[in-house]
Amino acid sequence: MTVPRYRYRDPAAPVPERVRDLLERMTPAEKVGQLNQRMYGWHAYERGPDGHRLTDAFREEVAAFDGMGALYGLQRADAWSGVGFEDGLDARDGALTAAAVQRHVGDNTRLGIPVLLVEEMPHGHQALDGTVLPVNLAAGATWDPELYADAVAGAGAELRSRGAHVALVSALDLVRDPRWGRSEECFAEDPYLAARMTEALVEGARRAGVAVVLKHFAGQGGTVGGRNSAATELGHRELHEIHLAAARAGVAAGAAGVMAAYNEFDGVPCVANRYLLTELLRDEWGFDGVVMADGTAIDRLVRLTGDPVSAAALALDAGCDLSLWDDCFPRLGEAVERGLVSEGALDAAVARVLTLKFRLGLFERPGPEDGPGNPGQPDVGGLGERIARASVTLLAHEGGVLPLSRAARRIAVLGPNADSVAQQIGDYTAPQRPGDGVTVLDSIRAAVTPGTEVGYARGCELVGDDVSRVPEAVALAAGADVAVLVLGGSSARTAGTAFEENGAAVTGAGAPSGMTCGEGVDLADLALPPAQRALLAAVSATGTPVVVVLVQGRPHALPEVGAPVSAVLSTWYPGPRGGRAVAEVLFGDAEPRGRLPVSVPRSAAQLPVFYNGKDHRYRGYVDQSATPRYAFGHGLSYTSVEYGAPRLSRARVAVDAPRLTCRVAVRNTGTRPADETVQLYLRRVSGGTSWPRVRELRGFVRVRLAPGERADAVFDVDAATLASVGRDLRPAVEAGVVELETGPASDRTQGARLEITDSESRST
Repeated sequence: MTVPRYRYRDPAAPVPERVRDLLERMTPAEKVGQLNQRMYGWHAYERGPDGHRLTDAFREEVAAFDGMGALYGLQRADAWSGVGFEDGLDARDGALTAAAVQRHVGDNTRLGIPVLLVEEMPHGHQALDGTVLPVNLAAGATWDPELYADAVAGAGAELRSRGAHVALVSALDLVRDPRWGRSEECFAEDPYLAARMTEALVEGARRAGVAVVLKHFAGQGGTVGGRNSAATELGHRELHEIHLAAARAGVAAGAAGVMAAYNEFDGVPCVANRYLLTELLRDEWGFDGVVMADGTAIDRLVRLTGDPVSAAALALDAGCDLSLWDDCFPRLGEAVERGLVSEGALDAAVARVLTLKFRLGLFERPGPEDGPGNPGQPDVGGLGERIARASVTLLAHEGGVLPLSRAARRIAVLGPNADSVAQQIGDYTAPQRPGDGVTVLDSIRAAVTPGTEVGYARGCELVGDDVSRVPEAVALAAGADVAVLVLGGSSARTAGTAFEENGAAVTGAGAPSGMTCGEGVDLADLALPPAQRALLAAVSATGTPVVVVLVQGRPHALPEVGAPVSAVLSTWYPGPRGGRAVAEVLFGDAEPRGRLPVSVPRSAAQLPVFYNGKDHRYRGYVDQSATPRYAFGHGLSYTSVEYGAPRLSRARVAVDAPRLTCRVAVRNTGTRPADETVQLYLRRVSGGTSWPRVRELRGFVRVRLAPGERADAVFDVDAATLASVGRDLRPAVEAGVVELETGPASDRTQGARLEITDSESRST
C-alpha cells in the first residue's frame, strides 16, 4: 500500500488532522481564495464547436488565488443568468463540465484543493433537465415530512450525479406577512411545522450525499410590510420563539451550512451579526459547519464601514466563512495585514471550508460518482407529483359538486392559470423543454369520458384590468354543467424581466413581466388582480356551479365565497405535473388531504393574521373581522370526520418529568375514505415568564379511516412538546397550567387541562 506523501492526502487520516496539515502548507493568498465564491458559474464555461469548454475568465479566477473555494451555479439556467438550452449544460454536459473544473484546479494549482460546486435546489436542482418539485409551501401543505425527505433525496441524487456537492435551499423563513414575494419559498407561517420540514430536508439531502446550506439565517420572513430584504423589528424573544426553531432543528439534523440573510437584527446586518453567527449558532448550538453570505451581502457593509477591506473584516469576525459574488472578501489578506481581523479568525474560517470538502470526500472523488440517469436514482418526478397531489387543499365545498363526474355533458375550463405550465412551477426554475408538464386543462381533458365536451377560454390575463375576454368565458360557462375557474398568481420569469445584481426581479409601478410573486415581487394588496375578480364575478353570475382552483405562491385575500361558487381548492405552485394532481382531486381519484400551512386573509388591511399571535384577546376591527378567511391547518375532505375531546394519561406533571400521552378519537362519519391530519396545539393558561400566544402547534399525526371507521390519534407528550422560551431565551418547561388541544385546524380545537408543577413529587 502506497502511503500518501502529505498527511492531508491520506484518506485514512482523521479529518481534523488532514485540515491542520493542509492549513499549515497554505499561503495567505491560498487561504483567502478558499473563502471566496465570487464568480457566477455560467461565466466559467462557453459552448464551442466541439462542445463546452472552460473560459479564460475561469482560469484567471483560479490563478488569482492559486485555487478556488467554491463556484456558484455552474449549471444554473434561468432568465437572470441568460442560460438556456441553446448554450447551457444538460445533465450529461453538466457532469462533464463539473469534472473539467475539478481537473483544471487539480492540475494547475500548487495544492490541488478541489472546488465546492454550489447549486440552487429550492424545489429541485435549478438546471436544464433538472426535475422541478412543487414549491416549499406545497411541501408544507402536505404536512408529510417523510414524503418530502424522499423527494429531496431524489433531487439531491440528480444534483450529485451532475458533479455538484452543495445545495442551497430556502427553509428557515416563515410566512409572517404574505405580501412578501418569497412566501412560496417558506414551508409555513408556523415554526413547528417549518422545523419538521427542515429536518426532513436535511435528512433527504444527507441521504443523497449532498451538503445542504439552509437559507436564510435569520428572521428574513419578519421584514416590515412584507418588503424583500428590508428592515425587521424583531425583539430577541420573537426571534427565538418564532424565527429560530427551524434553524435549530436543521442544525441538529446535520445541516452543512446556513446562509446569512440580508436583513438586520437589532440594527446589525445578519452577515455581520456576531451574536447570531458566533455566540448563538456556534457557541450555544455547537454548529461546526460553514456560514455563507447571501449574494453581495458583504459588499453592502461598505455603507457601514466606509471601505471594502473593513467590510470584509467585519463579516469574517462576526462568523461568516464564505462569500457570494462579493468584491470585499477577496481583500481579506489586506484586512489581516492592517490588523482589522486576526489571522486566527481567517484560519478558523478556512478550516471550516476545508472540513466540509474532506467530509464530502472531494479529495478522493471530486467529480460525479454516477452518470446522469442512473437507474438506481429515485423517481423524482413521481415523488414531486405525490407532493402536488397531497398538497391540494379543499378550502370550501357547498352543494356536493365535487368530485366531478367524468360523464358530465359539458365542462368549461376557464382562467389565466388553466393552461400554463410556466405559471404552475414557481420561481427559481430552469427553462422547461416544450411539451414537458401537464396543465389543469390538459389533465381534465385526459380524465373525462369520450362523450364529454371540455371547452376552454382564458377569460383574462393574469394581471391588469382588461375584461375584454370575459364574455367568451361567460358564454362557455353558461352552457356547461360545471365551470372550473383556475385563477391565482405566477412567478414565471421571462427574457423581459429586469433583475437586481443578486437576481431578484426589479419591481416598480407594477409587477414585471406578469409576475405576481417571487423574489423581489412584493404586493401591497393581496386581492386577486382586477380582471381575475371580474372574471370570477361574471362566471359566478351565470348560475352554473363554479369550482375555483387557485394556483399560487402566496395566500391571496379572498372575497366571501357563497353560491353559486360551489368549491374552492388551493394548490401552491405544484410543479410541471401539478395539473394532473389537481384533476385527480377534482374527479375524486385522490382525496383532498392538503392542510393550510398559512392563514388565508380576508384583506391585506387586516394583516397580520397568523394564528399564533400573542393572546391579548383582541376583539377585532370595527369595519371588518380580524380573523382569517381560512385558518392555519384548515382543509376539508370529501367525507365527514368527527373528533372527540382529547384524553390525557395524566392531569398533572412536573417540570423535570413532563411525560404523558394525549389521545383523541377520530371517526369517519361519511361515505368516502378519510385521510385526516390530526393536529395538537399547546395553549398556556397561566404561568410562564412571557406573555402567552393564542396557541402553538406542537404535533400532528395522519390517520387514514375507511367509512364508518374509528381510531385514536396518539401523541407522546414530552419536554419538547411543553417547553416555552424562558427568560434566558432557551427552551424550558415552566410551571403553570396549559391546555393540550386537538382538532382538524387551529380554529376548531377541543382542549384538556394539564397542570405543570415545580417538582415530580408534587405531580404524583
